[in-house]
Amino acid sequence: MSEKRNKRRTRRSPRLKGLSVHGLIPNAITVSATCAALTGVRFALEQRWEFAVGAILLAAMLDALDGRMARLLNATSDFGAQMDSLSDFVAFGVSPAMIMYFWSLNGLGGFGWVVALFFAVCAGLRLARFNSRIDSLPSYAYNYFQGVPAPAGAGLGMLPLIFFLAFPELGQLPAPVIAAWMVGGGLLMVSELPTYSFKRIKVPRRFLLPVMALVGLAVAGLAGQPWVTLFVVLAVYMATFPVSYRSYKRLREEADRLQDDEDDDEDDTPDSEDSSGPVPLRPVT
Repeated sequence: MSEKRNKRRTRRSPRLKGLSVHGLIPNAITVSATCAALTGVRFALEQRWEFAVGAILLAAMLDALDGRMARLLNATSDFGAQMDSLSDFVAFGVSPAMIMYFWSLNGLGGFGWVVALFFAVCAGLRLARFNSRIDSLPSYAYNYFQGVPAPAGAGLGMLPLIFFLAFPELGQLPAPVIAAWMVGGGLLMVSELPTYSFKRIKVPRRFLLPVMALVGLAVAGLAGQPWVTLFVVLAVYMATFPVSYRSYKRLREEADRLQDDEDDDEDDTPDSEDSSGPVPLRPVT
């Protein structure tokens, strides 16, 4: 009896199944990004436009952080990936569209609401396409996005508001111009335009110090003149579109040429049956 009691006492209690605390950190960051973006909509309702844009910027920072944190903590999961896509749709599709509607598009009546819906739908379509193609892209497309990514698309869609905050003395652009701009931003997200994926590009060592200096300059600009700096950064990003298109086209043509050369080599190689020659007949005895 004493031996059975000792075995019962030494028996370990069952462990609770579920995620550990560090595994929840990336998902908590994703939820925080969603909350930040929706808070930006509240600021827009209160006509606090600086805080509204700042909330979207904070959501973009958190969105860039959650994936890296998941890989660092080895906490990647299908659940986290799906929640990240849903968060991106709300943070960079719905929230910017609502902010721009309350700022300017509502002056166009029903047409302004259609433009806001169009922008949000384009963001959702862009995310769905990204998820469906994530494992089927060719190797030469590793450093590129197909279309403008959702966080950058949100920034481009809100660029008229950022321009107004940076240069208030110039006044607000007309509502039809802002509507046309947002339609263009939505089309850029769903387009096939190859854009640089800066997080995957490796910086050569000789350019490391200049790049770090530019990053320091951007951070200092955000601290001193945040809206002017943000406007300049987005303008420079748009200026990279022709460069990324030409470089992607060159890589694709090179890949197609190599594939054609491989196909020609295979066609020129004789089959094993043809190279063996005719089979001699055995004499009949």
